[in-house]
Amino acid sequence: MKLFLKQSRNWMLAGLLAISGQALAEPMDVEFVDMEGNTVMLSDFRGQWVVVNLWATWCPPCIKEMPDLTLFHEQHKDSKAIVLGVNYENIPIEKINTFTEELMITFPIVRFKEIDLNANQTPFGPLRGLPSTYMVAPSGQIVAGRAGLVDAELLENFIAEFERRNP
Repeated sequence: MKLFLKQSRNWMLAGLLAISGQALAEPMDVEFVDMEGNTVMLSDFRGQWVVVNLWATWCPPCIKEMPDLTLFHEQHKDSKAIVLGVNYENIPIEKINTFTEELMITFPIVRFKEIDLNANQTPFGPLRGLPSTYMVAPSGQIVAGRAGLVDAELLENFIAEFERRNP
């Protein structure tokens, strides 16, 4: 099983890099709303890597990856990267706040400002499942996306490899 996980990790990294090797589009901006009702723009984080993670409270894989995302965020938030958690469900903010407190999530939690959750469409493209994670380079360009679990090691390896290939 350990060998399978290592091979899967390498495959995932290669898959993410294949996406990043395509012609990069112009930087995009996305408007979010935080849990206090304030507007947060993706461009607010320009100059840092942004790990945009779409999740829901009812999603077991989302819950499973939260400790790794929190660890990654805490290790990198003052330097080169942050995690931005995007709650993708229509539930009261109080429930989200309770959920994030119980899991000791320290990265910013937001929602898309205007989106029809039933359309399964996001500003990043069609939603293929939860969790979904998008890598936004410091330039503001979306360079990778993935449906399914991610962990701190995968994120760190992706950033290091991307920076090595795109100095």
